[in-house]
Amino acid sequence: MFGMTLLDGLAFGYFALAWAAYAWLVEVWGGRRRGLTATMAEYRRRWMAEMLVRPNRIVDTQINMTLQQGSSFFASTSLLAVGACLGLINASDRALEVVQSLSFGHAGSREQWEIKLAGLMVIFVYAFFKFGWAYRLFNYCAILIGATPEGERRNSAEAEAMAGRAARMNTIAAAHFNRGQRAFFFALGYLGWFAGPAVFMVATTAVFAVLYRRQFFSESRQAVI
Repeated sequence: MFGMTLLDGLAFGYFALAWAAYAWLVEVWGGRRRGLTATMAEYRRRWMAEMLVRPNRIVDTQINMTLQQGSSFFASTSLLAVGACLGLINASDRALEVVQSLSFGHAGSREQWEIKLAGLMVIFVYAFFKFGWAYRLFNYCAILIGATPEGERRNSAEAEAMAGRAARMNTIAAAHFNRGQRAFFFALGYLGWFAGPAVFMVATTAVFAVLYRRQFFSESRQAVI
């Protein structure tokens, strides 16, 4: 179908399964295994608990602004990547000539080329929505920080509840940011499809292995446990 072989279909299915499996490992199983993401979520709660008792919250707003700027940067990068995909689709003939001239190139037909590029573009569109929403949620978190009572009221139940809301909002924003970054990483594996379905599966496996190691066996994880 659409010029794709059975092996292409299997490779794409493997890619989708690997992405979904890694997402489950991080967002569900990682909480029990104390993965890096789950551990940092605990520190976000501790951060907001410290924010509650700090007399001056400038440092908290600066940290939140840094997180927001990171989301903005990646959202802009996602749009640039979408534009690049559209440009490659528009220049398909020339791009096919270049790929076919490479010793490892496996461009296939024009139809295959355009379908693969469309898939890559969908990944970056998904990433843009995730980064864009993360940016908005970090903005909401800043509002919640500003709405948290201070002074004599910082020890009130209202202040503690507001700090909890800020921590929750920040954690949700981080989850969307992580999903956007995950899309970027798996997009690197997806590029292997342009060299053939076998390379696609190898590249997907490599991306999965690198991300899994960083999440559960890296020095950065050991540093925060």
